[in-house]
Amino acid sequence: MSPEARQEPHYVLRLSCPDRPGIVHAVTGALLRHHANVTESQQFGDPDTRLFFLRVQFTCDAPEERLRAALRGAAEEFDLVWQLHRVDEPTRTLIMVSRAGHCLNDLLYRQRSGRLPVTPVAVVGNHRDLEPLADFYEVPFHHVPVTADTKAAAEETLLGLVDTLDVELVVLARYMQVLSPRVCEVLAGRAINIHHSFLPSFAGARPYHQAHTRGVKLIGATAHYVTADLDEGPIIEQDVERVDHSHAVDDLVGLGQDLESRALARAVRWHAEHRVLVDRNRTVVFR
Repeated sequence: MSPEARQEPHYVLRLSCPDRPGIVHAVTGALLRHHANVTESQQFGDPDTRLFFLRVQFTCDAPEERLRAALRGAAEEFDLVWQLHRVDEPTRTLIMVSRAGHCLNDLLYRQRSGRLPVTPVAVVGNHRDLEPLADFYEVPFHHVPVTADTKAAAEETLLGLVDTLDVELVVLARYMQVLSPRVCEVLAGRAINIHHSFLPSFAGARPYHQAHTRGVKLIGATAHYVTADLDEGPIIEQDVERVDHSHAVDDLVGLGQDLESRALARAVRWHAEHRVLVDRNRTVVFR
């Protein structure tokens, strides 16, 4: 038998619950009874919300269902909200786009080069501009146009794809349409958006031109979970770059696209590695 065949399955457990003594002991004790070997462990107790967060990565040869049964006991005792995942199972991801391709190209390149633990199962675009890019990376492209009259039908098509393709994560990679409250609710905790960080000062069209006119000294990007409150979901990652009077509008646009790509890629990777837990209106990220 090869060394690879003898390797024990690798899992990651993440959980949150009301903070109280004994949580770590109960969880790690349940794992120890099944001869698990912890390879990574991080925890955080939020003094404001009085919630406790834990991420444990471990190897274990016991059947997965026996592990889950053992953890259910601790879950009932401590009111845990928990998830158990296999580390070697990439997150099935659907990417939504409009016309700008920098974020899509960056995500698909990172995935193909082994730097992003996701499986892109579809690209959904409300325009066809990025269909050739999806074809290049051999990811099925679905054209779902959106108008005021077709928005409801388009969202039903989107949710149908999420269901039939067994999608675990939806990424809005500069998708320039607002999702309805119903879709935001269905995708709660599994949809990530990226936008420039000029909001709310420079909302609307041509934000980089507005920022250049005002002589901004910092530009940035924010990746966050999608909620019904537009661009106000729990923040996962932000990136920033200092600029000055010598930067033209095109310079700001180029820097902004780089920042958006980097921040989104990190947020997607951390989510896919099960490192992000929602703490009410913010996140705990175990890097």
